[in-house]
Amino acid sequence: MTRFCLGVAFSAIQAVIPAETLTLAWTHSVEKVRWEEDYRIEEGRLVLVEARIKGMGAGMEPTPDAVLRDGWWRFRPDRDPARKISLARSADLDDYTLCWNGRCETLAALAGPPLEGGSFIDLFPCSGE
Repeated sequence: MTRFCLGVAFSAIQAVIPAETLTLAWTHSVEKVRWEEDYRIEEGRLVLVEARIKGMGAGMEPTPDAVLRDGWWRFRPDRDPARKISLARSADLDDYTLCWNGRCETLAALAGPPLEGGSFIDLFPCSGE
């Protein structure tokens, strides 16, 4: 089974998420608006299925085909599947939340707090039993 892993540069895995679909959520650092992205693993890559934002602002414009439903702008960004996603972290900002199979956890709970001065952690597909 392919799963989501959290680590640094595809090594030093800090957490394994036993799912093939996942929601990555955060609050925009400037606009203070919630953003969510749904991913699935296909052929060893992360495929962005849908993005949702609670409002618009600088750097937060949905695509022209976005639909406003239940208070969220829902759309599918034109983004190629990725081998990994690097998440920038800072103790001065709200942490990311990851949700899968009805469970949600902060990135800090899964992989520890960000390093002082900021840090990055990668989200990527990995195999495991």
